[in-house]
Amino acid sequence: MRVVIQRVKRSSVTVDGELISQIGPGLLVLAGFEDADTEEDIEWLSNKIVNLRIFNDNEGVMNLSVKETGGNILVVSQFTLHALTKKGNRPSYIRAAHPDKAMPLYEKFIEALSERLGRKTASGKFGAMMDVELINDGPVTIIIDTKNKDF
Repeated sequence: MRVVIQRVKRSSVTVDGELISQIGPGLLVLAGFEDADTEEDIEWLSNKIVNLRIFNDNEGVMNLSVKETGGNILVVSQFTLHALTKKGNRPSYIRAAHPDKAMPLYEKFIEALSERLGRKTASGKFGAMMDVELINDGPVTIIIDTKNKDF
């Protein structure tokens, strides 16, 4: 799994002109899945995200997690995170999981985040063309890949 995590003041997802999800302060998580991903990846990554200390404490130091601040999480599926760009100018998405594999992983990921956060995690609509709006806070943007935990 590969995610881009953005600390946001607010974020929302609209599909076909209809607002389907929105959050206030918290994290927007763009999530891409590949065939090699497992429930172990989901467990490790959901725990990492909920406890990632990227929110400021009273002294302005990034020392608090989204869970500690009472913030929310919005997850949007994004297969393009697995784009291969080494050859040519057209990205290849061969490493991205097919929807029949990715959709159940996406749903389990949302459930795992909700469980660890202690409240419902908002989400986009899997496979849909989405308009994602966000107001970055910081900006703070972090990339995590479960296959390269040092990244």
